[in-house]
Order: sequence, then structure tokens, then C-alpha cells
Amino acid sequence: SRRCGLAAGRSYSGGGAYPSVSLTCPLPGVPKAVFAAAEGRERFETRVTVLENGLRVASQNKFGQFCTVGLLINSGSRHEAKYLSGISHFLEKLAFSSTAQFGSKDEILLTLEKHGGICDCQASRDTIMYAVSADAKGLDTVVNLLADVALQPRLSDEEIEMTRTAIRFELEDLNMRPDPEPLLTEMIHAAAYRDNTVGLNRFCPVENTDKIDREVLHSYLRNYYTPDRMVLAGVGIEHEQLVECAKKYLLGVEPVWGSGQTKDVDRSVAQYTGGIVKVEKDMSDVSLGPTPIPELTHIMIGLESCSFLEEDFIPFAVLNMMMGGGGSFSAGGPGKGMFTRLYLNVLNRHHWMYNATSYHHSYEDTGLLCIHASADPKQVREMVEIITREFILMAGAVGEVELERAKTQLKSMLMMNLESRPVIFEDVGRQVLATNTRKLPHELCALISQVKSTDIKRVVTKMLHKKPAVAALGDLTDLPTYEHIQAALSSKDGRLPRMYRLFR
Repeated sequence: SRRCGLAAGRSYSGGGAYPSVSLTCPLPGVPKAVFAAAEGRERFETRVTVLENGLRVASQNKFGQFCTVGLLINSGSRHEAKYLSGISHFLEKLAFSSTAQFGSKDEILLTLEKHGGICDCQASRDTIMYAVSADAKGLDTVVNLLADVALQPRLSDEEIEMTRTAIRFELEDLNMRPDPEPLLTEMIHAAAYRDNTVGLNRFCPVENTDKIDREVLHSYLRNYYTPDRMVLAGVGIEHEQLVECAKKYLLGVEPVWGSGQTKDVDRSVAQYTGGIVKVEKDMSDVSLGPTPIPELTHIMIGLESCSFLEEDFIPFAVLNMMMGGGGSFSAGGPGKGMFTRLYLNVLNRHHWMYNATSYHHSYEDTGLLCIHASADPKQVREMVEIITREFILMAGAVGEVELERAKTQLKSMLMMNLESRPVIFEDVGRQVLATNTRKLPHELCALISQVKSTDIKRVVTKMLHKKPAVAALGDLTDLPTYEHIQAALSSKDGRLPRMYRLFR
């Protein structure tokens, strides 16, 4: 009792000197703070100009010495149905190599270095993005470089051969990596959209590496690298200045592959099929060393959600945040999602689960909400049952506190990500590429705030009527059949059929 009394009477942080100072009221005698403010709405709006050839120029104001500028092209692995699979992967690796103006990659990097610049290219299922971050004073040089890299690449035999080697190494590394998430993402898309659009492989298959040459690449580029499928986006520069540079370097330019009529453009709409993709793999020697990762079996179960152009996209984003999850060794702490459902209902209750994470992939015509889980191969049946039960429980009651926490966390994550200039650039480019306009952060936050528990229940009910997509990797001896997983998802409690439990 004496110790409690001493502790209770102890003063902290100079509390004895200022006993009556409130932490919520302004300090007396301190002048009122003056905050920086944008002069009118036009100072933070995204401006878009369409050039005569159909190319869109989009810019976003942001204070600072540096800018991020890039070309986003409506092209990716989903458009390779009429071509050899893996072209986008090749183009990503060949980016910023020699061009009509620049003799080598080193020459490009030295040119950027004069303006403190760095460059990058990323190819996804639906977009290829060439981006440069540099001093805003070097904008003319940067746009000239981007136009040359995208429209005038040399694609020499030596560069293509080096790319083949790099891709083979990457594919080998992908299969040996302890984290199987990239591999599972490919598998779940292949299962959900069998042999169409976003279900096509993002990585070049090994058997295609020798088949892709300059002629194949030019054939693809002729159809997809056209001005009407491009957006030149910039963050941290004046709009008029960016438009002038675009007119100078991207208007009336003859690409190296010629400007023939496009004829093989794939305009297919994604067809969700559902299904299962299984890869039996010995995971026992994936991570050797003094503290090896134990042998695990990885399961990903997904259901079709919606396109990012639909109104239901926001409720699905809130649902994904509500499910949350992560690895069992996650450090936790504020913003780590320790109160999400997959932590509370799965990882905290089942010590043998190593991972339970929710993902939401969304495209202009479809979407996929999935849960990735991993555990010891002997626990696969129980793991599948637990994950399917979580899908069923999504359609149940949603607590007000739980919903508000998920909405606040989503808004917080959105605003925090948009502190980064390259993230703003990608957001501007992708939105303008898909919709010709951009929803500003405060508009998205208002939409998030409007989501109600009834909206969550509605989108989940619609989602649960679809066939599941399943990806399984590792020792699959105890994996339930696809029919059993489908039956469990359509049951009221998410349990596997009793016959399977008795006679598996």
C-alpha cells in the first residue's frame, strides 16, 4: 500500500511546477499560429489536357524542389492473349536501355544524374509505367528522355539476350524465395480468371524466353504504345510547362516500329471462372540457416469483388481493412492492424497459424478479395475450415466500433501514402488513364466515411454467391478437394462437409 501511495503521489514531467496547465486549451500569451494554405481550390486540383493525338497530360501541384514525371501506358500482361506470354515482362526489363538518342543505359543514368534524377519501370497486369524523379529544373530533359525510352528504343540483340538471362534468373529466384506471396498471387489470378485477361501470367514462362525477339516486341508495341493509350503524368511541376514539353517531344513523333494501323488490340472483358491451381512443392529447404523457416503449406482463397470504377469499390476497401491480418511474428503496435478480424479471430486463437492476411486486387472490369494463410502441412484441413468460416462471418453483424476503426485506418493509410510524391504520381496517372479524371483524397475520405454496416453486408452477400478461386502451394496431402471448399463456403458456418471430416 505504501508503494502504491508513493507511486500515486509522484509527479512526472515537471507536473508539480505547472499543476493547472491544460493540454487541451491554448497556452496564455502565445500568438496564434499561422498555417500554410493553398490559394483556392485550383491549387490542389489535378489538371488534365488532351493533345491532338489523344495523349493525356495530367499534373498535380506539390511544393518542393523535385518532381516525379512519367508515362503510363494502358498495356500489360492482360493484353497478351494474341501474343506470346511474357512480352510485358521483357519490356519492363528492357526499359531505359539504349535509344535513338542515348547509346546505352549508362548514358541515360549519367544524363539523369546531372539533375539528381533516378528512373524506374514497372509492368503490372494492366499498366506499364516509366517514371523519373529529378530536379524540376530538368523537366525538358526528363520528358525528352521518357519520349525516347518509350517510342525510340533500340532493342539490340545484345540487350534482348541480357534480358533473357535476367528473366531466367528472376524466375529461378521466384521459386526459391521463402516468401511465396508473388507466386501465390499469380496462381490465384490464374485460378480466378482461367486463361483470360488478368488471369494471364505476369511473368514470362521459361519456354517463351527464347521465342521473344525484336520483331515480336515491335508487333506488340505497334498496337499498344499509341498516344490514345498513354498518360504523361507529373507531380511538382507547372501544368503549362508539362503540356509544352509534351507537345515538343510526344506530338507527331514517329515511333521506331512505324505508325501502322493497329489491328490486334485485345479489348476482352475479364471473365471470372473460379477454380483451383495446385503446386506440390517441397518447402522443407526453402530457408536454410541457423533459424530456418519451418516447412509450411500456403493456401489462398479468393472471391470476385468489383472493379475500381464501381461504387462498391469503397465498401470492399473498408472490408479488406477490417479483415486485415498479417504474420504471426508481426511486431504489432499502432496502425499494425492488431484489432483486425484475422488477428483477433485467427492468429490470436490458433497458435499454429503462421500467417493470415487479406488482399484486395481491383481492375477496371473486375476485382478479387482473397485471404492468404499458411501453416504446417498437417494442419491444412483445419486452416481451410478456419479461413472459409471467416468468409462466411463477413456477411454477419458488423460492430460500429469495428467499422469505424477500419474506416479510420483506411483514411489514415490513404493520406499517409499520399505524402510521398511518387505515390501521388502513380495515383494521378492511373486514375486519369482509367477515367480521364482524378478523385482527390478528401473526396475519397468522404466516400469512406459514408460506408455503413449494411453496405458491407450487401457486398459480401453478392460476393459469396460466386465460385471460389483457390491457390495451394507446398505439401498438399491433406488439402480438401475444391468441391469440399466450395461446399464449405456455401454452408452457414463455413465448416467442411461432415463426410470429409470423418473419412478424409
